[in-house]
This record gives sequence, C-alpha cells and structure tokens, in this order.
Amino acid sequence: MILDRESEIIEFKKSTSELKEGIISLSSMLNKHGEAYLYFGIKNDGTVVGQEIGNDTLRNISNAIYNHIKPQIIPTISIDYIDNKNIIKVIAYGNDVPYSAYGKYYVRSADEDKELIPSQLKSFIKNSSYRDNLVEIKSNKKALSFKQLKLLFLEKNISINNDTFEENLGLKIGNSYNLMAELLADKNDFSVKVVVFKGKNKNEIIRINEYGFKSLPVSMDQVLNYVESINETKIELGHHQRKEECLFDFLSFKEAWQNACLHTKWNNLNPPVVYIYSNRIEIVSTGGLPDGLSQDEFFRGISRPVNTKLQKIFGQLGYVEQTGHGIPLIVSNYGRQAFDISENFIVVTIPFNRNFNNQKDISELEYLNKAQKKIIELINDDPHSTLNKLSNDSLFSISYVRKILDYLRKENIVERRGSNKTGFWQINL
Repeated sequence: MILDRESEIIEFKKSTSELKEGIISLSSMLNKHGEAYLYFGIKNDGTVVGQEIGNDTLRNISNAIYNHIKPQIIPTISIDYIDNKNIIKVIAYGNDVPYSAYGKYYVRSADEDKELIPSQLKSFIKNSSYRDNLVEIKSNKKALSFKQLKLLFLEKNISINNDTFEENLGLKIGNSYNLMAELLADKNDFSVKVVVFKGKNKNEIIRINEYGFKSLPVSMDQVLNYVESINETKIELGHHQRKEECLFDFLSFKEAWQNACLHTKWNNLNPPVVYIYSNRIEIVSTGGLPDGLSQDEFFRGISRPVNTKLQKIFGQLGYVEQTGHGIPLIVSNYGRQAFDISENFIVVTIPFNRNFNNQKDISELEYLNKAQKKIIELINDDPHSTLNKLSNDSLFSISYVRKILDYLRKENIVERRGSNKTGFWQINL
C-alpha cells in the first residue's frame, strides 16, 4: 500500500487533535469502498511527523469511533513505527452502508469527504441496497487455497478448470482475494460454533463444538451432521403399528441453518451460531432482514439474497434450491413464533418434542444404584461422552464404567447409536 499520498481509502491526520475529522473520513471511505485506512501522525502531504501516545490514546480513539459512527464498526487500532516516529493506524472494514459520522453522511471522492444532501443520500441507499458485499470487500489474506471447495464440486460431478476456477467463481477483486474467497478457502478466520447448555438458559455450558476456520460448506455440513446425531427417535409399538417420533424436525433445522449461513452479513465478521438447550435449538444469524424485504414477504418465502454470488455457488453445490420453501416449511411446523426478527439479528427457535420430556425422573428409578444413575445423568448431559470422559467425570475407574454400561445396555436403558468414534448414547427411559 502506497503511503505517500491520500486516496479514496487512505486518510492522513497530523495528530489526534483531528480525531473528529478522521472519524468522518472513516465513514466516508467505508461508504465508498467498504474499507478504510486512517493514520494519525502523518500530514496530508505524506510527511511523517509522529504521534504522541499516552496511556488512553488508543482507548479514546476506539471509544470515539464506537460512539460516533453508526452502524457501529469494530476497527483494528495499532501503533506503527515509520521514519523513527510513532504513528497510529486505524483499519476498518464494513459494507453495512450507509455509515453516518456525528449524525451526517459522507462519501469519499478522491481524497475528500463529501457530505450527502438528502436527495443524494436517498439515491445512495437505493443503489447500495443491492451491493454484493462479500465480493466487494478485499480480504487481508494474500494466499488462499480451495482444495475442499474443489472437491465438493467434483463430488457433484461438476467439472472445474484449475486455471480459471477462482475467476469463474468471482473470488477476486483485481489481483486481490475478496471476503467470499476467504470464507470459502481451506483455512480462514471465521469461527462456526455449536454451543450446548445444560438447562433452558445460558447459565451453564456443557461444551462448545468448533467447526469453523475451514471452507464454509464443510463447516455447514459438520454442524448438520452433529445436530442430526442428537435428534433422538422415540418408538412406540401399538396394535400392529409402529410409530416413530423425533426430538425435533431436522429438515426445519437444516433449512434454518443453511439460510443463516447464506444470508448472514459475513462482512460484519459475526458468523451464525447454533445454541442447544435442554428444550430447544436456536439458530442465530446477524443482519436482520435484507433491505427492502418485509416480514410478510419473508414468511411467504420470497427471497432477496444478501450474498448473490455465494447463493449461486450454494445452488451449484445443492445447498439451496431457490424454491422459497424453507421459511414456509419452518412456519408450517412451528409457526411464525419460531422467528424472532430484529434490526440486526434473526433467531430461529426449534422446540423439542414434548413427548420426550415425559420420561421418568432418574431419581425415581429405585432399581438403579447411585453409580448407575450417575452414569445415566452424565450421558444425558453429553450423549457423545466417551468411556474415558465418563470415567473422568464420574471419578469411577474405566473398568467399573464399562461394567455399568454393559448392565444398562443389557437392560435396554441405554444404547449406543453409531460408531464408537462418531456415535452417541441414547437413553431409553
């Protein structure tokens, strides 16, 4: 990056005495290009004069940006050393346009910040609503690989050309990778978590499963596989009839999860997350409804993609069918109350089947001893517990835990579903 002159993404300020002007420039550059570089300690002609840095200097800059740029952004603020002088560097990314600074809207033109009059602002918002943010924001990553993504295409019998693969998928801005490329790369900085809580609230975490930092489709599949593994099936045998009931409707979860991954505003660097409670699953995505889409249109299954190019790739890989049936499916199973829609978030709640909550209290099973009840409780808390984990959590020896499990399996109180490595325990009470 050339630092001898200002541009549409670079702004110099001689010191933090020009903090307000610097913040205006940040919002202006974000509105124009979705990225901004602000330096304190450099004159506008590129002369490095240095910046005096006290104990609260960086904190004051951070607080001022937080308080005066809306929607809020989370910049990276650091101290650099140029020409034997300290300077402060502020880097910000974001395409949640338009951004305001001190209640006004600006857009960058060359190295100047131009305030938008109301008619210009209205036109700017209209034109910005349909920008594909993922492909317009540059990634900080210089070298990315896409072996996982290429393999998924080959598994779908879609031929690829290694020489033109990145260009065909729109993974670059000029010679630089964009944010979508980083999201689809073999390694990235995006965390994708499934968090399991012990009860109906967030008071106690049982475990956190991390599936991120890899190509997004691979992370998506791993989350789906895990959630499907906990979807217990209850079988009732009647007169010549066999009735099966699942803990929850997996297809509804699948639609909610894939929509969250596709439509979340990844440029805000807040990935979707899955929370599992004792009575429900929540899928949380950021960004709210797409601009110009009403709640009524949303519930009718009308789609307005936030990430157009990503949706095209998902469609090729079979993750979305573009039929608009996903939201109506969830509504048909759980009603509109399954959705909590706010300006910045969409939370989809998949409640568990109440019939599964009618099982007997373990404490009421008088024919079981304390050790056997303890193992059942541990399995109930974590169906994926291994023999070693059960031993560690119960403080029983591995041989004693194995003996208890053998008894519980013989009595059909618990059973093992799946392989020893990837399976889980199911309680049949």
